[in-house]
Amino acid sequence: MNTGNCMQYAPHGRPSPVVKPGEFVFSVMYLEHGHIDGMTRALLDAGATLKQVYDPDANKVTAFCKRFPQATPAACEEEILQDKDVQLVCAAAITSQRCSLGLRVMEAGKDYFTDKGPFTTLEQLAQAREAHRRTGRKYMVYFSERLHVEAAVLAGYMIDQGEIGRVIHMEGFGPHTLNAASRPDWFFRRAQYGGILCDIGSHQIEQFLFYTGDDNVQVAGSRIGNYANPEHPELDDFGDVNLNASNGAAGYFRVDWFSPKGLSTWGDGRMFIMGTKGTIELRKYVNVASGQQGGNHLFLVNERGEQYFNATNTVGFPFFGQLILDCLNRTEYGMTQEHAFKAAELCLVAQRDAKVVEP
Repeated sequence: MNTGNCMQYAPHGRPSPVVKPGEFVFSVMYLEHGHIDGMTRALLDAGATLKQVYDPDANKVTAFCKRFPQATPAACEEEILQDKDVQLVCAAAITSQRCSLGLRVMEAGKDYFTDKGPFTTLEQLAQAREAHRRTGRKYMVYFSERLHVEAAVLAGYMIDQGEIGRVIHMEGFGPHTLNAASRPDWFFRRAQYGGILCDIGSHQIEQFLFYTGDDNVQVAGSRIGNYANPEHPELDDFGDVNLNASNGAAGYFRVDWFSPKGLSTWGDGRMFIMGTKGTIELRKYVNVASGQQGGNHLFLVNERGEQYFNATNTVGFPFFGQLILDCLNRTEYGMTQEHAFKAAELCLVAQRDAKVVEP
């Protein structure tokens, strides 16, 4: 896994197949973000069978097939949409194009698994809700900072087991490295990428919904700003949000593109979860200046004392197997559709209503 570039985040998990070869077939479309590798690898580890890949850029397809030689290049999008064997389409299109692609996938009778953020406008969200209602197909989202981080998975198990009591407050920090020279042009156009709260802010909002156990959440306030990138005037390089849940929980998160050059990885992602009986701190990708290698650090403090856990190679990434079984059985164990849509809605509202901070 590339630890220096968040666009190449694709952790290696242990194969944990939930189906036999050929029982669940997926294909891949549009390779605009490196997250597509993480999505693909996780589905393969869960037992899915990769059939085809399509992108208008032949060079991207060639590179993808080198990484995943089981994939056969498709001549066009329709070749995949009309393939009766394909049950799920996995994609990382330009953010503003993810919804329209998802609608075509769902209308073709297939489930859709897209990189975050899933939408750039509330109108797109409304279209996806209606398509889901009409077709019954899934519009699932790769919220990698929870689904593909073992420390985050372990934290969910601990909360379910009552280790910290009822969650009443959360603070999330999602700094990233910009690597502007490696970014495509669309990344700096607001109409195409949606803004920082729609993009990397989506991870934070989804985690708040999940760990608090409440999808009835409101945005209490949000801010965005461009502090240090005037050459990209449509870029937000900073954003923060306050959230209130109907069950009494509250939260704050900050996202930005200011990871220091001396940091050993692409972002010092952290989360503090406060419960009525204890706290959990996640240091997802690095434990700064500790001498410890890698990420997945979890610190638990409760009535029994202080405990440290390195979650690497412990709980795995169960969501992807759950997604496969949910597609096959038309269930919602991995993630409910309403949860995915609500996380997206809050991102869009936070971005729309954000106060612009002048540098």
